[in-house]
Amino acid sequence: MKEEVDRSSVFDEIIGSSPGVKLILSKITKVAPTDSTVLITGETGTGKELVARAIHRRSKRSAKPFISVNCAALPSSLIASELFGHEKGAFTGADQRRIGRFELADGGTIFLDEVGELPLETQVALLRVLQERKFERIGGHQQITIDVRVVAATNRDLNAAITAGTFRSDLFYRIHVFPIEVPPLRDRKEDIPALVRHFVEWYAVKMGRKIRRIDPTTMDMLQAYQWPGNIRELQNIIERSLILCDGDIFSIDVAWLTVNPSHRTTGPLLERIFEYEKEIIIGALTESKGKVSGPTGAALKLGLPPTTLESRIKALDINKNHFK
Repeated sequence: MKEEVDRSSVFDEIIGSSPGVKLILSKITKVAPTDSTVLITGETGTGKELVARAIHRRSKRSAKPFISVNCAALPSSLIASELFGHEKGAFTGADQRRIGRFELADGGTIFLDEVGELPLETQVALLRVLQERKFERIGGHQQITIDVRVVAATNRDLNAAITAGTFRSDLFYRIHVFPIEVPPLRDRKEDIPALVRHFVEWYAVKMGRKIRRIDPTTMDMLQAYQWPGNIRELQNIIERSLILCDGDIFSIDVAWLTVNPSHRTTGPLLERIFEYEKEIIIGALTESKGKVSGPTGAALKLGLPPTTLESRIKALDINKNHFK
């Protein structure tokens, strides 16, 4: 029973029961107790850092630091200093000794997010750390030995980067010991209802809101959408919706799902959902004679905030004046 409780607490941030998620959890359970280097691949916004944190929390290093480094967010001139530290006077502006991320992670885990963005000279230094578990601070001569587990992640095709000469093949084989691929949200749509409920509840508590239920049409639209931005996009839309939602029924503006033409989702299922929603709204406007708000308005009949209904009327190109 204690083992089941521990497993639940470790995986509480990885939500879903789809085959893809079950495979990820199975791999985490197997690799976490080891010290093997892990490479997590997947599109932006799929939750690669959550997988890395779950690996750390299930490992024997869980009581030690988990240090996360976004390699794409650091200027190429500062990456080596951030990772390995520097001595005082090593370069202009180095007024004091700085401890690098690898030293900070000693005994624990370092997560190198977007490892494919590292410049070639830093890749050489990282390869040495993986091989020898030793490095020198910039401007220093002392060999520093560390005990760190490396978990890397990327949304790039590293094989293509090797062919293009922007990523070292020897480094690839060093970090590609145990690969874990995180599927995009469009390939695990059965997890969307659980994710939506989780984020709605989480943001509602954070904002001091009380949400009684989720609009069924909204859930249908969320499941039909292709989610080019994956879970991060879903999370952002839910947060935005709760900020704008007036009542206790959670709903979204359909226009938000098609705002970017390059990400526009088409297909029979989504088109049928839009048609069905349009029919329901037209029916309510007919009964209310074009009136949206008020005790006899269409918004009350549909259980939606008037502002939400107005935005949907606009998005679905309905002329409410036709019903007056």
